[in-house]
Amino acid sequence: MKLKHCITALLLIAAINFTPTRVNAQVEFGDEGGDPDTNVPFDGGIGILVAAGVAYGIKKKYEHNKEQQAEK
Repeated sequence: MKLKHCITALLLIAAINFTPTRVNAQVEFGDEGGDPDTNVPFDGGIGILVAAGVAYGIKKKYEHNKEQQAEK
């Protein structure tokens, strides 16, 4: 059951990471010039990855402390 929850969480994180919020890499039809900058979402999933890493670290620290308490 625990493996099922982990797989579900990983699939959800992957779906969120690979779904861009805004994609404007192509020039719209009829727009021959103007702003040469393209909008590229560089911060698509960095925040989610950082949050997941922090949560994983906290979980591992909690498990380590729990094992240390059980040994005493």
